[in-house]
Amino acid sequence: MVRSILLRGFDQAIADKIGAHMENHGTKFLRQCVPTKYSKLDNGRILVEYHDFQNKSVKTEEYDTCLLAIGRTADTKNLGLEHIGIKTSKSEKIITDDYEKSNVDNIYAIGDCAEGRPELTPPAIMAGKLLSRRLFSNFKLPMDYVNVATTVFTPIEYGAVGYSEEDALKKYCYFLNLFRYGKENIKIYHSTFVPVEWRFDLERNDKCYVKVIVNTADSNRVVGFHILSPNAGEITQGIAVAIKCGLTKQHLDETVGIHPTVAEVEFIF
Repeated sequence: MVRSILLRGFDQAIADKIGAHMENHGTKFLRQCVPTKYSKLDNGRILVEYHDFQNKSVKTEEYDTCLLAIGRTADTKNLGLEHIGIKTSKSEKIITDDYEKSNVDNIYAIGDCAEGRPELTPPAIMAGKLLSRRLFSNFKLPMDYVNVATTVFTPIEYGAVGYSEEDALKKYCYFLNLFRYGKENIKIYHSTFVPVEWRFDLERNDKCYVKVIVNTADSNRVVGFHILSPNAGEITQGIAVAIKCGLTKQHLDETVGIHPTVAEVEFIF
């Protein structure tokens, strides 16, 4: 049951492909629907009442199991932040600057409790390491929250690092008062392929997909990488290192892929 869109915050072309893949393999999606009531039936099943916003109606359906993906919120209510004047967002997360500092000079916040940060453990660990270096040594580097590699372990694995296509097209640079990229500076490369391990399954007609987003105004530097494939996370981790080092489309073009691997397709466009 999908309230609005799949994988909010991720590249939506990829999210749509994941949805289509799951539907092709038997998953039924109820879109623009929100559950409102759950009742345990005598037969052990669960009766779910829900609003169908597309058809503007209230419906019911029985299920064996219900799993609620309700998201997370910061549990900051009882920290007494209001007594020392720390500003929080509507979601009660602590508002910080690019260096993890709150509006109170000697108080910092990292991880899930900070507003606008990815709710992932590895970025929080790295942010903590960089913060301690800035506080206790002559270190200036802030945490890079853009080029954080992540993987969504959907039935077809999704690896991503850098900007989604939507964010690359609209990314705004407040310091220069202009769009950093914009449509005129972004070029998208796509590739579809069938990995070797799927070619021997005659009943399988799935395809994998790679999207590379480059900034044409900066030597075709890669600003986003997205892949749907087996072992997508393993592949994306290596690409994340390359992007941190300034990966360009030319670097991809000049790299020889290892055959026959899934990863070799990222060098063929």
